[in-house]
Amino acid sequence: MGIDLDVPAVPRVNGVPIAEAGETPPQEELRQRACTELLRQAAQARGYLDRDDPPLVQGVPTEAASIAIERLLDDTLTVPEPSEEACRRYYEAHRAHFRQGERVHARHILYAVVPGVDVKALRLQAEQVLLDVRTDPTRFAEAAAAHSNCPSGAAGGELGWLERGDCVPEFAQALFGQPEVGVLPRLVHSRFGLHVVEVLAREPGETLPYEQVRAGVARALQQQSYATALRQYLSLLAAEAELEGVELAGATSPLVQ
Repeated sequence: MGIDLDVPAVPRVNGVPIAEAGETPPQEELRQRACTELLRQAAQARGYLDRDDPPLVQGVPTEAASIAIERLLDDTLTVPEPSEEACRRYYEAHRAHFRQGERVHARHILYAVVPGVDVKALRLQAEQVLLDVRTDPTRFAEAAAAHSNCPSGAAGGELGWLERGDCVPEFAQALFGQPEVGVLPRLVHSRFGLHVVEVLAREPGETLPYEQVRAGVARALQQQSYATALRQYLSLLAAEAELEGVELAGATSPLVQ
């Protein structure tokens, strides 16, 4: 019997599959699964998790594995307390992030990234529409109705007045603390997909004093330090692992699910 060369190999971490046969998760999801599996196996090697703990199911570890991974990271990662000087530097460099009452009136066209979608083709389509509406913003509502995967497309992509808390962090980062009004010159990437965004108006709000936000600044710096330490630890684990069908070298945010 011949071998079907068109059937892709199942992605694996040290021989453990991280996807089912015939399943084709997006590369970013595969990277997340690989990182979770690396940590699950590290927890087993350190004795935090039974050796018979089953592999991930659609990228989700068992409850026992999740607890063991948390314990592993608590014991392994060193996250220093940020200094007062570092906190003040961060505040001065990110004053726009500490505004109270800042609002943005926006509309968008969403190109949803879902399993099985051709992301390259989707990006090309989104970039073409971005060029079209930047050239003629009066066509934005028409383009939203024709192309957007968001229910707001029926209303011309209208999102209304937004505050930071109304948006997922990656979307808020692109919208708030910026001076731009009009169609943003770049696609906005979020966990939902690719967005063509037009800012219709801004209300800047007021910057909160450092003393009022110092605790939040410290948390932000600790989160950065934690993410850096996690990336470094995952890089060490990946360098010692046998990876099949997944590439971690270029991953910028190997988050654990």
